[in-house]
Amino acid sequence: MSTKPHRPTPGMTLYATFPYDCPYLPDRTAVSAVYDPGVPVDSQLYGELIRYGFRRSGPRLYRPHCPGCSACESLRIPADRFRADRSQRRTWRRNADLHARIRPAELDLEHFELYRRYQKSRHPGGEMDFREPEEFGRACLTSPVDTRLVELRDPGERLLAVAITDFLPTGLSAMYTFFAPEESRRSLGTYAILWQIAHAREEGFPHVYLGYWIRDCDKMAYKDRFRPAEIWTGTCWQELEEGRGDREATPR
Repeated sequence: MSTKPHRPTPGMTLYATFPYDCPYLPDRTAVSAVYDPGVPVDSQLYGELIRYGFRRSGPRLYRPHCPGCSACESLRIPADRFRADRSQRRTWRRNADLHARIRPAELDLEHFELYRRYQKSRHPGGEMDFREPEEFGRACLTSPVDTRLVELRDPGERLLAVAITDFLPTGLSAMYTFFAPEESRRSLGTYAILWQIAHAREEGFPHVYLGYWIRDCDKMAYKDRFRPAEIWTGTCWQELEEGRGDREATPR
């Protein structure tokens, strides 16, 4: 099954970046096509362009434009058709004691402390290993669209996870999730996505966008565990075939 959206903004202008090292596949060079920086971005515009494989980074919208490579495929989950597998159902039950709170995308030191613990445990020295709250705020919370922070807390109000989420007319976009690394048994990364899908279904959002998926990138492998999933082929949304991405995977 495939879904073809209406044509995007007529006459839109895209600018190619200079080549840079691919952050996902070793020994490869990447190029991005960036939506005209002179055009103001809002939730309505991004909600339309995300249906054509675009992604947001701060105030900019972009999509991959790498010569000779089409490994990055935008992936989304149809909220109404999603069916959790056995492992995901266990994760949902295991976190039944947590409650969610949706907050504005504003800098909070409690969030930053959790972010630092997460980065130190999962991605030490990485490009997002920010040492100062202001760096974190500029990189993760600067947004021209309706971005909100989904807090997940235990019964004692201990903060266990934060999911940075864009609320768009055409769906929810999971931007970045960080969580308490010592709570690995809870599978909080998986639970955050399950919560986003459930919330999208309850509130009438048709899709949850999980960003780009690369078949040969281990750290993206968790995304195809949520089924059914659809990928953007460049002309339409096509359901991801069963077995195409099957393997062991751990969500970030």
